[in-house]
Amino acid sequence: MTMHPSAMMAMPLLTSDIIKSAALRYPNQEIVSLLPSNRLHTYTYLAAYKRINQLAYGLESLGFNPGDRIATLANNHYRHFELYYAIGGAGAVIHTLNPRLFREQLEYIINHAEDKYIFVDPCFIPLLEEVQSQIPKVKAFIINCGQDEMPNTKLTPVLCYESLIEGQSQEFNWPELTANHNCGLCYTSGTTGNPKGVIYDHQSSVLHAMMSGSSQFLSFNEWDVVMPAVPMYHVVAWGIPYSAPMFGAKLVFCGDKLDGHSLYRLIDSQQVNKGFGVPTIWLGLHNFLASQACPKDPIPSLKLVGVGGAASPQNLVKTYAEQYDVYWMGLWGMTETSPLISAAINSPYVEKLDPESRYRVQSSAGKAMFGTQIEIFDHEDQPLPHDGVQQGLLKVKGPWVLKQYFKGEGQESFQQGWFDTGDIAVINPDGYLRILDRAKDVIKSGGEWINSTQLEDAALDYECINEACVIGVKHPKWDERPILLVTLKTNKVFSKEELVNILKRKVAKWWLPDAILVVEKLPHTGTGKLTKVGLRHEYQNYLMEQVLIS
Repeated sequence: MTMHPSAMMAMPLLTSDIIKSAALRYPNQEIVSLLPSNRLHTYTYLAAYKRINQLAYGLESLGFNPGDRIATLANNHYRHFELYYAIGGAGAVIHTLNPRLFREQLEYIINHAEDKYIFVDPCFIPLLEEVQSQIPKVKAFIINCGQDEMPNTKLTPVLCYESLIEGQSQEFNWPELTANHNCGLCYTSGTTGNPKGVIYDHQSSVLHAMMSGSSQFLSFNEWDVVMPAVPMYHVVAWGIPYSAPMFGAKLVFCGDKLDGHSLYRLIDSQQVNKGFGVPTIWLGLHNFLASQACPKDPIPSLKLVGVGGAASPQNLVKTYAEQYDVYWMGLWGMTETSPLISAAINSPYVEKLDPESRYRVQSSAGKAMFGTQIEIFDHEDQPLPHDGVQQGLLKVKGPWVLKQYFKGEGQESFQQGWFDTGDIAVINPDGYLRILDRAKDVIKSGGEWINSTQLEDAALDYECINEACVIGVKHPKWDERPILLVTLKTNKVFSKEELVNILKRKVAKWWLPDAILVVEKLPHTGTGKLTKVGLRHEYQNYLMEQVLIS
């Protein structure tokens, strides 16, 4: 067969094209940022694009080589948005640093990435002052503020963001990059061992934005007012700084104000209709609204919350539906998948379900979007049926799924073109994915699996409980047994007996926790996920000690 060359124009998909298009198609659409002073900064896509051009020239004046990593240590705001586009578009790689990391992790990541410059919010300067002597490859620190706001700092040398772009041309000559030119870098949480880097290229980022912003997923358009409460330093804020401008949605950045009261005021004042964040964000908003003498429908503009990063508690799905008329859309993805892979979007099928069945679908991870593939495998690497019952190791593939970690690390996670997520999951006959647990969080008791997330979800049906955490601890007979740690809502009377009775109706008897402990608070990562590593260490001998005491 004679093969003819492609007759289509070879035009790479670049992230800089997204903001160029937004400035042309939606010049008057707004970007609103809540600043630390509680002042709102508002400007348009066109104004943002002009400043992004100036910033790109400012970066050129600093000097960098194509592919160099330029880091940010910043919250969600308009300057961070500008950095997303200017750094990647100019040919460098934006490396978003997580300010919630331990000092040793932050130091390791900066050195491993070989960051050349760091753009930092004033509030995070002390973090860099602590490690500056240990990060010798960083040439300078640029403070994200105006000249009149420049703080005193031990960092050296320091530059001012606004001074860097002042007087620069608003028409930058964007370089002609290739589709696989790298543009972004984000590190995994590193709960075991050192964090690993995931590096994104332009084409994967643009394809992710095209599909995730489409009607198959987040369904953005010019009518939408979108608030990503997921931090911009974590997995590209789920790609929303790229997908929202691509489809012309108004963007609302909440800065570091993630408490329920601040989110309520921002949603109300800006008429946000779509919000995105981890479950604890929406739990906090609900707790605030429940504590106030609010009108019957306190957040009428809000129609959808996209929730990922942790399992969606079904009782919160129900609460948002019945108290606020908000559709809770379960999402799933990872740093390694850019991150979004699947979503429980609303559909005629979902609408026709009875309420409890609908809430269960909404609390799932939903269906994989076009371009990606999901599959579950047994321990012999054989695919398992999609019957909604058989549990397996979840693996994924797709054009925005990594094929290797930065600098070639972590090769054990890749086999036959699949990425091993480390999750235990089921897929039902309709294609809905449900994440049951992290493989490392599954409790193996007497040779059988207990899924901690399912047990946690069952516990949350008890109205007294605010958060629940199940961990496996050592047991003299069964190897491991679950214990349940809970935090309580205020002004509620808690009864272990009532909780156990609820659990008995939800899970198998042998799943019931061997101990229920009320604690003041539970640990979370910087992105709001419940973290169990420290708890497992702290409580690993709890049941063994109880045996000795008795």
